[in-house]
Amino acid sequence: MLKIVLSPDPGLAQVCEPCDPKDKTLSKLSKQMAHAMYTNDGCGIAAPQVGVNKRLIVIDVDYTGKNDRDPLVLINPEIVELSDDMETAHEGCLSCPGVSVPVTRPAFARVQYTGLDGELWEIDGDGLLGRCLQHEIDHLNGRTLFESCSPEVRIRALAAYEEAKAAGARPGETAIVVEEEE
Repeated sequence: MLKIVLSPDPGLAQVCEPCDPKDKTLSKLSKQMAHAMYTNDGCGIAAPQVGVNKRLIVIDVDYTGKNDRDPLVLINPEIVELSDDMETAHEGCLSCPGVSVPVTRPAFARVQYTGLDGELWEIDGDGLLGRCLQHEIDHLNGRTLFESCSPEVRIRALAAYEEAKAAGARPGETAIVVEEEE
């Protein structure tokens, strides 16, 4: 199984290289990424989170168990539209285990991508799907959870992350919930 790269690994701060949609190794890589995502109870994963500097993400926000997995593979995804409406919700990250952080994002995202079939597709997402699409595309652009939250939250989140790592937090765990100050 692919190993999850943890923050502050410098590979997570890199802007990823575009994929060649005809690259036959992307199918195998996406299956390995999906396996790592499901094993660690994630709903999305980006290639840099497994040490691969490619613009490839795998998402499955609807699965509830082993028999209903339907991962969506997005090659070279690009956000083409975001709503003006903003929503704040807690996010965890496989590369930042042990913490959940409030992040404000547009409530809706439209993303264009190439599928494993080589076809160009668009997907609209709000709620968890919209948030996950934005979160994973952030990874492709060298942004982690800590760069996506407010500066005030980032300070507390980094401290909580160090505490969680010291306690042995593993990818998929979000035991410490960082809150915005009132």
